[in-house]
Amino acid sequence: MNQLLEELRAFKPNVDLISEIRILLLGPVGSGKSSFINSVRSAFQGRLTRQAIVGSDDTSITEQYRTYSVKDGNDGKSLAFRLCDSMGLHEKEGVGLCMDDIPHILKGCVPDRYEFSPHKPITPYDPAFITSPSLKDRIHCVAYVLDIKSISNLSSKMVAKFKQIQKEVLKCGIACVVLLTKMGNCSKTLQENFSNMDKSMTSQSQIIQVSKLLDIPTYNIFMVENYTSELELDPFKDTLILFVLRQMLRLVNDMLEDMPLEETEGKTGKE
Repeated sequence: MNQLLEELRAFKPNVDLISEIRILLLGPVGSGKSSFINSVRSAFQGRLTRQAIVGSDDTSITEQYRTYSVKDGNDGKSLAFRLCDSMGLHEKEGVGLCMDDIPHILKGCVPDRYEFSPHKPITPYDPAFITSPSLKDRIHCVAYVLDIKSISNLSSKMVAKFKQIQKEVLKCGIACVVLLTKMGNCSKTLQENFSNMDKSMTSQSQIIQVSKLLDIPTYNIFMVENYTSELELDPFKDTLILFVLRQMLRLVNDMLEDMPLEETEGKTGKE
């Protein structure tokens, strides 16, 4: 775990115009988005932290768009990635995150602490709207968060929403992964055999199902076990959380290397 911590502390985006990688968490209400943010922050702080509000209501606890920096517990410096939390998705129209908000979030037009409305998406006429976001303001990775127990029970309306979002993500050229949460007795199995964790802890049929659903390769589908009611850190949970975070950041750097030069060297940086 210490090696993972050191690698992530030293991580830098491979494009000069970007100081922080922005990772957006998207998923149904109660899937574990805010819990993942708290779990990442806890791993670096060396103690449990719960800044992102977590709940189990039928409607989304998160009502604002929030971007959370991750600080190193050693020196207090912010690391080179930021986790972005959003309202939960819901199968019913007029409940949860408005689908029309998502393209604006991806493109960096939505400011931190923007108050979502399920009935009224942000528009360019909103005073808070960021009209000319730069490359650093955009989302660089989308992490779909799914409760593994709910995959087979996703409604056709929820599936349609995911497919609509994924089309927009691919259109924007954004890296994407899936985080499968609520794995059960993850830490014990991880402790017994970390190298075979995907074989021993997940159902291949569920991974394939998610891969087809979101058009995401199976090698970009990961499992995590978030901190929920624990009072102390678990080194094996931390290891898995940090491993998944490292894979996301590597994926983003690969995507950035493939971007056109005019995007990465940039008009904004030259003018």
